Amino acid sequence: MAKNKEIILGVCASIAIYKACEIVRRLRDKNCSVTVVMTREAEELIKSSMFSHLSGNKVYTNMFEEALPWDIEHVSLAEKADMVLVAPATANIIGKIASGISDDLLTCLICATSAPVLLAPAMNEKMYLNKITQGNILKLRSLGYKFIEPTKGKLACGKVGVGCLADVDRIVAEAIALRK
Repeated sequence: MAKNKEIILGVCASIAIYKACEIVRRLRDKNCSVTVVMTREAEELIKSSMFSHLSGNKVYTNMFEEALPWDIEHVSLAEKADMVLVAPATANIIGKIASGISDDLLTCLICATSAPVLLAPAMNEKMYLNKITQGNILKLRSLGYKFIEPTKGKLACGKVGVGCLADVDRIVAEAIALRK
C-alpha cells in the first residue's frame, strides 16, 4: 500500500482559523496525513487538541517542546513534508517568511523544507493591500512560493472587502495538486 502524502498545515492567528479545521478534515478525506503546526498566537484562538483530534496526529506548537534526542523537530517535520500549506496565512507570517525570520517552529520549518509551500492569506483588506504585504507576496512568488488569493466578503471588522480566506474546497484541491 502506498504511503499517504504528508501535508504540514501551518495555522496562524486569524478569525478564519475555524476553516483550518475543515481543511484538515477534507485533506484526510483525500487520504492525506496531516500534521498541524500552530503559531503561539493561533493557540489563543483555538486549542491544539481540536487539531489533534481531527488530524489523528500530534500537533506542534513550540520549537522547544521535549523531543527525542535525535529528532530536531523543525528539520524532521520539514523533511517528512510532501508539501507545506499555511492556512490561514497572516500578514505577520508572510512578512516573516519573506524576510527570512525563523523565530518559531513554523517559520523554521518553512526555512528548512524543500517541499512546495502554499500560502492562503486571510486578513483585513487594508492589511492585505498594504504595499509592504503586497511586496512580500511578490518577493515570495518570485522565490517559488505559491499563493491562493483571498476572496472578497464580510471581514472581521464588519466591512466588505478582499481578505477572506479562499474557499476550503479550492485550498484542498490546490494543496493536493501541489504535493511533490
